[in-house]
Amino acid sequence: QVQLAESGGGLVQPGGSLRLSCQASGGTFAQYHMTWFRQAPEKEREFVGYITRNSASTYYADSVKGRFTISRDNDKDVVYLQMNSLKPEDTAVYFCAAKFYSGTLSRADAMDYWGQGTQVTVSS
Repeated sequence: QVQLAESGGGLVQPGGSLRLSCQASGGTFAQYHMTWFRQAPEKEREFVGYITRNSASTYYADSVKGRFTISRDNDKDVVYLQMNSLKPEDTAVYFCAAKFYSGTLSRADAMDYWGQGTQVTVSS
């Protein structure tokens, strides 16, 4: 079983940057595809982007494409979400999630394990 812990959230001004980290433990991290989701107040959880287990492929939601980048370090058991050019509408709790088997990586109900989330607030 994999435990996931996000960190790096905080308050940032519009146009600023943040890098979120998701540290994994308790499993073989390199065997899992990793996805980032976010959830704003009173909204459903939203797909942000994913990275496959060997970093061969990444994919992003249109709302973040060109601004956000996902990477991973399988030696350190960590996946990152680099967020640039942040907008107020990016304000949300950000979650990382892991999936062992291939298949859809953009649906929350398809993921196997979740972190507890980290708050990102974009405001002046």
